[in-house]
Amino acid sequence: MPTPSDAYQPRLGWWSHAWRLIACLAVSAVVWSQAWQGQWQDARALFWLDAAGGVLAFVLVMFRRRWPLAIAAATAALSLVSGAAAGPGTLAAVSLATRRRYLPMLLAGVIGVVASQGYSDTQPLNSQDPVWFSLLINVIVTAAILGWGMYIGSRRELLWTLRDRAERAEAEQQLRVANARNAERGRIAREMHDVLAHRISQVSMHAGALAFREDLTPAEVRSSAAVIQAKANEALTDLRAVLGVLRAPETGELVDAPQPTYDDVPALISEARESGMSVEFDDQLRHGDSVPVAVGRTVYRIIQEGLTNSRKHAPGALIRVQLSGSPADGIELKLRNGVGFHTVPAAPGAGLGLIGLAERAQLRGGRLAHRVEGSTFVLHGWIPWTA
Repeated sequence: MPTPSDAYQPRLGWWSHAWRLIACLAVSAVVWSQAWQGQWQDARALFWLDAAGGVLAFVLVMFRRRWPLAIAAATAALSLVSGAAAGPGTLAAVSLATRRRYLPMLLAGVIGVVASQGYSDTQPLNSQDPVWFSLLINVIVTAAILGWGMYIGSRRELLWTLRDRAERAEAEQQLRVANARNAERGRIAREMHDVLAHRISQVSMHAGALAFREDLTPAEVRSSAAVIQAKANEALTDLRAVLGVLRAPETGELVDAPQPTYDDVPALISEARESGMSVEFDDQLRHGDSVPVAVGRTVYRIIQEGLTNSRKHAPGALIRVQLSGSPADGIELKLRNGVGFHTVPAAPGAGLGLIGLAERAQLRGGRLAHRVEGSTFVLHGWIPWTA
């Protein structure tokens, strides 16, 4: 975008061009009216020279925005022999002054004063004013013209600044909206993975076992199918909660679903055991009733993801969950399970769950890592108590 005090000039419509041309004709008519009769009667060559200079000035002033100083100086110089050039000279001087560059303005102003004074002294005018008075009038008029141009330039700069600020504010607002939208999408994606991966892995495990075992009785098949249906319904309910299908009736805004905390970890372990997993839970956390909500949610999600991974990649393996720590030491958690062998097809995964949990732990000022120790997979994390 051009700088307001230099190259910035608003585009002119047809009416803007028209009224400027009319104003130039009016100024030229007023100035030339004082001399054209005397020129026609006493010095007809001056009449035609004046008219030709006026026509040339009207042509030159059309290029005032491309070469402001050159056109202002040329039209001012033409005023030495042409009163008809006064209108274009005035417009060119105003256009130059809108840029508010003092040296070009001074140069054009001096040329204009000298040319106007020379025109007054060489033309057959009936003026009886002394030279000093005529010179003073020319200086005042020239200064007024340049001052008017500077005022227009200042006003244009103000409008330019306000418009630029408005555009910047709108762009920043759009950026904030886009960032908020992306953050919300990321939050929803993480919640969907944390919640749905756990439920779907249970469905996958039971469905895989149902397809793998051929010795099940009809009653056992119906029982497994009922479990699959229940877990699918739970997954659908969780999905609705994550996406905020239920809206506040007063505002219509999305309602955040209740988020799990540290107090929900025992229920998570019980649910895993009920689904057929072998889970040992050792909770040595001191002052567990004062765990911050955000920290407890992170702990819950890490354990949930560990159970999900064990269910997908090591079905039937024993998983040990250990919690320890205190307000001073933070919360340390370890999940261990055997690598095992797949007796049923593993549920597909993108491998992004642990990455997302590591990012979540880092946001809380903690850390999360996973490794394989012999035939044991270890998920090890630490979260500061006051995260």
